[in-house]
Amino acid sequence: MANPWLSVSLEDYEGHMNSAEVQQLGALSDLFAEALASRCPESVAVLGIAGGNGLARIDAGVTKRVVGLDVNPLYLNIVRERYSRLLGLELYCADLAEIVVHLPPVQLVHAALVFEHAGVGRCLENALSLVAPGGALSAIVQLPSGTEEPVGPSRFPSIQNLRSHFSLIDRTRLCNTLEERRFRPTYQAHRPLPAGKGLWMGIFAQA
Repeated sequence: MANPWLSVSLEDYEGHMNSAEVQQLGALSDLFAEALASRCPESVAVLGIAGGNGLARIDAGVTKRVVGLDVNPLYLNIVRERYSRLLGLELYCADLAEIVVHLPPVQLVHAALVFEHAGVGRCLENALSLVAPGGALSAIVQLPSGTEEPVGPSRFPSIQNLRSHFSLIDRTRLCNTLEERRFRPTYQAHRPLPAGKGLWMGIFAQA
């Protein structure tokens, strides 16, 4: 069965995420900037990079290597065009829920709304394997709403293809799993969103 992300254009995805009803693109960019400021990494990997939201927040004087992974090769082509001047940019097409990633590790792995789509099995193993000794994982998950579905209504019909591919992540369970793997929480942030939803980010440093 084909990954549903292959049927969603980047225009639809970014239009949905930036709509007044969702307002997630700006919040995700801000949280990525907070993660960068917290860790000041020389290298970073962005899982599910999509169109590169937040890459403009990278200080090239600090972060010399930027790795982006996504299942949709068309997204990666657009990132390559948009950020052609970003030195040290490496882009890889990979289904993080299915394959084992073998890449040189980085100081910060950033996973924003990735586990909701790819799960916390193989995808989480890939994320942790990319963390260099002494590095960290920053994870952003969507908090539930008491009134709205996890994937809400959208004027972009292709977004509805993702409904069956999206599951909210229990952040307490995620935190416990990471602590069992010797990743200690060092930072937390929360961003409220429309319709009672919200984003939570935790940064976990390798012990």
